[in-house]
Amino acid sequence: MTKTLSFAVVHFSVAFTVGYVMTGSVLVGGTMALIEPAINTVAFYMHEKVWTAIKQDSAERNPVIQ
Repeated sequence: MTKTLSFAVVHFSVAFTVGYVMTGSVLVGGTMALIEPAINTVAFYMHEKVWTAIKQDSAERNPVIQ
């Protein structure tokens, strides 16, 4: 979860900066910084959960012989 929160902070910062630089509006930059990264952060978290499940399933199907 810490990795997800760290990603969110970076993403919010980038979204605000891009929105502000492109429009010169703090309001637009702030809106972009709230909406898009919030949705993307949830998507990233779900992606990590699915990715972990796939890796675990693969490891169970193909155990490494030691």
